[in-house]
Amino acid sequence: YQIGQLRLDEKVSSYTGDKKLAVVVDIDETVLDNSPHAARSIIENTDYPMYWDEWCYKAEALAIPGSVEFLNYAASQGVETFYISNRKDHLTEASMKNLQLRGFPFADEEHIMLRTDSRDKEIRRNKVRENYDILLYFGDNLGDFLSEFDDQDNKTRNDLVEKLAAHFGNQFIMLPNPTYGAWLHAMTL
Repeated sequence: YQIGQLRLDEKVSSYTGDKKLAVVVDIDETVLDNSPHAARSIIENTDYPMYWDEWCYKAEALAIPGSVEFLNYAASQGVETFYISNRKDHLTEASMKNLQLRGFPFADEEHIMLRTDSRDKEIRRNKVRENYDILLYFGDNLGDFLSEFDDQDNKTRNDLVEKLAAHFGNQFIMLPNPTYGAWLHAMTL
C-alpha cells in the first residue's frame, strides 16, 4: 500500500482529465483478511463454499495492514474507492458492514460491486469507467486487473504478465495470494 500511495500521488498530481478519480480494489485477501475462515477449512478439512456465507455474515474479517490507511488517504485526495469482488451479491450488506466496521471509505451500495451473473469483473470495471478514470487497481488475483487473465492456462497467463510487466507496481498493485485463486485452476488447463 505504500507503493500504491506513491503511485497515487504521481497520478493525481499529473492528472489532466475531467472525470472523477477512482481506485478499484478486490475485497478478499486484498482489503479484508479471511485467515480465520481459511484456518477453519484446514482444521475441518473443508473447502469453499463451506462456511463462507456464515463467515461473511459475521463481518469479523480484519483489514489487511495498510489498506484502510491507504484508502482513506486516497479519499483525502479526492479519489473514490470501488470494491469489485466476486463475493456473491447476497453478501452485499454483510460486506458493507464488515468494511464499515474496519473504517474503509466509500463502503456503501454505490461503491461495492459484487458478483451477480458473471464472474468477469471487466463488466463492473467498465461501469465504473463510465464516470471515473481509474488510477490504480489492487488485487490478489490477476483477474482483478484484466479479464484476459481469466480461464487461461499458466503459460498464457505468464506470457500476458510479461507483456504487461510495466503495469505491475505502477497501475496494478498485486498482493500475492499463495492460498487460492485462479492460478490453481490454471495449473490444470
